[in-house]
Amino acid sequence: MFNGFPKETLPFLAELADNNDRDWFRENKPRYEASVREPAMEFVEAMSGPLRKVSKHFSAVAKRSGGSIMRVYRDTRFSKNKTPFKTNLGIQFRHEFGKDVHAPGFYFHIAPGRIFAGAGIWGPKNPVLNKIRFLIDDRPDRWKRVTRAKAFRETFELQGGTLIRNPRDYESDHPLIVDLKRKDHIGICSLDPAEIQSPDLVDNLISRYRIATPYVRFLCDSLYLPC
Repeated sequence: MFNGFPKETLPFLAELADNNDRDWFRENKPRYEASVREPAMEFVEAMSGPLRKVSKHFSAVAKRSGGSIMRVYRDTRFSKNKTPFKTNLGIQFRHEFGKDVHAPGFYFHIAPGRIFAGAGIWGPKNPVLNKIRFLIDDRPDRWKRVTRAKAFRETFELQGGTLIRNPRDYESDHPLIVDLKRKDHIGICSLDPAEIQSPDLVDNLISRYRIATPYVRFLCDSLYLPC
């Protein structure tokens, strides 16, 4: 039973954004554990059983490292932004065959001013994108049924980067050129801050993920993954 994230979760993340340095974090790490990481572990554990009913191929893994909860420490090696910590809580329930965040999956994001559920695949490499484009082109009616379905459109918005030019082998007059130019295939559903403190959070997220399942299944089918 998960009763919701504590009221301290969002204020702590806001403070971290204002004090993004190692000394401050070291002094306030007990607060991070109590208001962010430990509740996140309980949330992931509570999601495990319900998520398996959505699809047995996606897992909720409650581990301090290497599980569904993304690290708070930023990889700054190749970034101009050298702040050491992420100022959001990111939780990904990825496919059993996925090795990183660029695999198909369901996602949950908590940050001050931006809380959302996500479904799909973020930042896939070109070979993966090409397979998705092929299936969109090969099964246009199915793609339109999935992405234009009333429940999906009313719940999720397709977001992410897009190409400036057309991808190779696809012309500007292709009826699905907007979708073929996508560099990310991710549906986003915004949540109100009060929802994360609710004992209904798990049920509400699972309901949203069920709506997105045909979309995720399409992406999995393009990559020959079970869903």
